[in-house]
Amino acid sequence: MNVLELLDELDEIVETAAQVPVVKKIMLDPNEITEIVEEIRRELPEEIQQAQYIRNERNRILDEAKAEYEKIIKEGEEKAERLTEADEITVRAKNKADEILKTASENSKLMKMSILDYTDNMLFNLQEKVDQLYAQYFTDMFDDLQQSFEKINSNIANSRAEVKEQIYKSQMEDKKQ
Repeated sequence: MNVLELLDELDEIVETAAQVPVVKKIMLDPNEITEIVEEIRRELPEEIQQAQYIRNERNRILDEAKAEYEKIIKEGEEKAERLTEADEITVRAKNKADEILKTASENSKLMKMSILDYTDNMLFNLQEKVDQLYAQYFTDMFDDLQQSFEKINSNIANSRAEVKEQIYKSQMEDKKQ
């Protein structure tokens, strides 16, 4: 059972609980509630693992983009060296090498920005989903869960800040060139 199903089950228990007349209170089986809360706690690490997976995936994509960028740059430099053997060919080769380097650099930057944007969107969506879960299902009765969500949001916000910092650095590198 996932966290949402467990929370739905808690809602159903509360809705169908016997009411004490006049005081508008309900009677609940504490063992049943405790059991469901424990199941929720067991399910939460999966959500946390998903957030960690997204972060690891972002790092992997960035590493791949960097390796591809370096490979393209190296290939461009090697091609430029080979073409510098004759004067007329040298001029054409230099122009072509510059064009290849420029294209590779632009493609790499576009790829990097796309990856950073994708990662930021994924983190934003995850952050929204966490906020929705918090707003919809947790009450004062789950204070310890509130702290967990705040830590998750903090980690997501830090990850987004890192992504935005990478975007900023990337843009600054573009301006330097």
